[in-house]
Amino acid sequence: MNLEVNRNKAVVLVSGGLDSATCLALAKDAGYSCYALSFDYGQRASSELKAAGQLTSSIEVIEHKTVKLDMGQIGGSALTDKDIAIPEQKSTGIPITYVPARNTVFLSYALAWAEVVAADAIYIGVNFLDYSGYPDCRPAYIKAFQNVINLATKTGVEGGIINLVTPLIDLTKGEIIKAGVRLGVEYSLTVSCYQATEGGLACGRCDSCRFRKQGFQEARVEDPTRYSDKST
Repeated sequence: MNLEVNRNKAVVLVSGGLDSATCLALAKDAGYSCYALSFDYGQRASSELKAAGQLTSSIEVIEHKTVKLDMGQIGGSALTDKDIAIPEQKSTGIPITYVPARNTVFLSYALAWAEVVAADAIYIGVNFLDYSGYPDCRPAYIKAFQNVINLATKTGVEGGIINLVTPLIDLTKGEIIKAGVRLGVEYSLTVSCYQATEGGLACGRCDSCRFRKQGFQEARVEDPTRYSDKST
């Protein structure tokens, strides 16, 4: 069966976490043939890449690529520099887990692939409500990158459109989980923790774990997260 016949195409960024899993399911539900894109960028929680592979198997995609980068060479983030501790108290301002220019780098690769496969859309699971203060998750940033897409691509110059779609941007974590449950997302496969073990066990203490816990409580859905023995 050719999944591409008479269907629009979307490149979907899939990290292996809760938000990107929901984003992929929403893209599929919108009728897109999906090309999943993950990044091995030197992140601490490499187990999220295994989760991304499992998700793209459970939510059928045309192709799943994992691009290897080394953003740890640049440093400046607790997610890529093991000498910087992951904060386990609620952060204020832009936290040290912010990876400089990460979404810009990721979206640039997604845009390149979108042009190659003639995709109509790029899906990214950024969220403006339940997020850690990252500047590249804001609506203004998404609007600015849409302008880049329009101006800096062969597709845009020739009158075509590649839409940057952010279906989660104004949802609470609970609303995101409810949407995913409706679409059959297997959240037990996802890894959201900033410092998950190689086996995908969550710490239960970082910002990402806190948002995830609160989301399942808000959605009144049983939390399938696997926590390490050291979690509290």
